[in-house]
Order: sequence, then C-alpha cells, then structure tokens
Amino acid sequence: MCNNVYVFIGTYTAPRSESQGIYLYRFDPETGRLTPQGLAGEAKNPSFLAVHPSGRFLYAVNEVADFAGQKTGAVSAFAIDWPGGKLSLLNQQPSGGDAPCHIIIDAAGKHALVANYSGGSIEVLPIGADGKLGEPGTLIRHKDPEPGAKPKRSHCHSINLDAAQRFAFVADLGLDRVFFYRFEAATGKLTSNDPAAVALAGKAGPRHFAWHPLGRFAYVINELNSTVTAFSYDAGQGSLRETQTLSTLPEGFAGTNDCAEMQVHPSGKFLYGSNRGHDSIAIFEIDQATGRLKALGYESTQGKTPRNFAIDPTGQYLLAANQDSNTIVVFRIDGQTGLLKATGQKIDVPAPVCVRFVSPMGG
Repeated sequence: MCNNVYVFIGTYTAPRSESQGIYLYRFDPETGRLTPQGLAGEAKNPSFLAVHPSGRFLYAVNEVADFAGQKTGAVSAFAIDWPGGKLSLLNQQPSGGDAPCHIIIDAAGKHALVANYSGGSIEVLPIGADGKLGEPGTLIRHKDPEPGAKPKRSHCHSINLDAAQRFAFVADLGLDRVFFYRFEAATGKLTSNDPAAVALAGKAGPRHFAWHPLGRFAYVINELNSTVTAFSYDAGQGSLRETQTLSTLPEGFAGTNDCAEMQVHPSGKFLYGSNRGHDSIAIFEIDQATGRLKALGYESTQGKTPRNFAIDPTGQYLLAANQDSNTIVVFRIDGQTGLLKATGQKIDVPAPVCVRFVSPMGG
C-alpha cells in the first residue's frame, strides 16, 4: 500500500479566523494518522479546492465578493512542489460571480468548472499545459425559470461532470433545481440540455452532488430541508429522475440544522452526508440494483459545523472538517457495515472548510 499520501485543507481566513490559507498534512493510510507539514500556500478564503489529475497543480476558489476592482470572486492556480507539497501561485482569474464556492477539474485536466453562490452563475476556465488558468470560456447566469411576483434568486452551489464528460450538473440552492448542461470536452463549452433541469421540493436547497461508481445513480444533499435525494441517471439524455428523498436527521430531532457535504464510498455501498446543527455524519446504505437508500445511523463529528469531509482513496478513513470548532477529526470506516468509529485523532486547523487527498503521482 502506498504511504505517500497528503491532505490539503482549505480554510476561511481573516477576519473569520487566524488562518493564512491552505494547510498540508501527510496522511498514513495504514493508521489514519495525520502529520502536519505547515502552511502550504497563502490564499484569501480558499473555501473549496480541486487537484489536477496529474497531481502537479491545485486550484482554489477565493470566496470573496470583490476581485481586481470587479464584483466577483476569484480562482487561484498553484503549482505543487513535490515532495514537500508547498504551493506556488501561478495566476488568478475572476470567477464570474461573487462568493465562488465549488470547483472541479475535468478528467483531461484541460478545464476548471466553477460555481458562484452569491453570483448565481457558473464559469469554465481553460487550463494551460503549465497549469495556469486562461480567460473564461463560458459564463452562464441562472434565472428563475418560473418567475412569479417575487422571482427566486439563484445560488449555484456545486457543479459536477458525469463519467463520460458529456454532461454537467449544477445544484442551484436558490432555485431548488439541478440544471443539466451539455459539456464539450475539447472546448469546455457548456450549453443548455433538453431536458434542462429537475425540480426538487420547494425550499429544499440542493447543495452538493455525488455519483455512484456504477454511473447509473446520483445523489443530492439538500441544505435547507436536511434531506438527501436519490436519482436514476439517463446517460443518453443527460437527465436525472428522482427515486427517493430521505431525511438526514434522526427521528425526533427538533433543533435547527442545515446540510453541507455528501460523498459516496468508493465501494458504492454507502453514502455519507454532514449535518450542521446536529453536527453529525448521516450514514446510508445504497441498494446496488436500484440506488435507493436506507438510513443506517448517525455519528457525531465531535465538533461544531462539519462543513466538509473526505474519504481517503482506500475507503478506510473519513476526515471531518469542523469549521466552527477548528478541528479535523479522523474516523475509521467499517467496510462491512459502513459505520464510523473515531480513531481518537483530532487535529487543530483554523476554520477548515475543505479536505482534499492527493499523492505526488496523481490527484
């Protein structure tokens, strides 16, 4: 088993915390132990990270409202200096809207796709051979498709591609829809699909999106009503059909809560979602024939406001980032039951909001 694994942590910086940017830890997949490597690179509010498929570059959204005199956030490109893992800023580009909150890199490593929360927009930036970001190639602003007397305001919270890199899916928290786009891998161009979207329950607040490894099922975690929705996927049309929606909270919970992150286990057997308020990871079993979910339980994250978490590449550990208690807590995953057990390891990180695994030979 390869022990050459690292973890980058994105954070909120001043005035929210004392953080200076992106931090680095060495990860031991045998024990789950994290060894601090210090500040990898300075950045302003690097609240979501993405690693290039080559493992040579890292990209971060800068979740701000103003950049270079414009009402927009920014996206930063860094070169990763292995074996130390230190980051060197290559360049920055505007994100196409304020408060960018999510970024992915396509499988070919040619494009960065960004979602802007307050800006209500999505953008595609080309990536050069040197890792630098080019000027935006696609910028799309969402509007309420059914505006009434008081139109809803778009809040694009995530953007994801299917395995074939033919379609993109945008979870829009403000419009309670997941939008479908055709993606041209050669150019990075996004165009509206037909059908254009799937609607969720009013005020559900779809936030993050995850694929099942088989590619036939997808899932959305809904921030505002604390649910997770399962879909079947039509790869020909690039469309989703809702099959089930379940609560992420235990029966009888009466406190306030909103959801954040969601991930499918590499085995495809389990799905995990974070609750902020209940401060837990909700655990579901996935039916491999239908993609439907069964609630298995809930595990405290031993901290406040689990904004994000990540499962290590071996599927043995889950790292939960507790934003408001400034900690990363390590859990072991039972491969048979899917349940979590704290390892006893808790590390201090100021306002952690994104966890990303990477090895020097690939993302």
